Amino acid sequence: MTLRHEAFLDHVRERGEYGTAEEAERAARVVLALLGAHLVGEVRAQLAARLPEGFALILLNPLQSAEPLPPERFVRATAAWIEGATERTAAWDVSAVLSTVADAVGDDLLGRILLQLPAGYDLLFGRPQPT
Repeated sequence: MTLRHEAFLDHVRERGEYGTAEEAERAARVVLALLGAHLVGEVRAQLAARLPEGFALILLNPLQSAEPLPPERFVRATAAWIEGATERTAAWDVSAVLSTVADAVGDDLLGRILLQLPAGYDLLFGRPQPT
């Protein structure tokens, strides 16, 4: 089931403790654009189908990445794309967005997403996997 744009942003805004919907939207756009560069094929398409249309388009037309970024570099890249962000605030942004994504997609699709990402992304999604 696809979340409505407002519902998705409300979840991100609440988790990120953002003062405005615009702050939540900015974080969601950057994180999803970076995430889209790391996912391919059916997994990316299935994730896009569960997101509001505007965010789905961002995911399907990602920022370019020469290689899959480990989680810490993903956070640094997020900080570089959000004006005034630090690595600490970017980690907060990533967590707010990706935990909302995890709730929207469910465990099965999240598991397939995590298979396409370097180790450690489970923590960014707020779903630590057993070791």
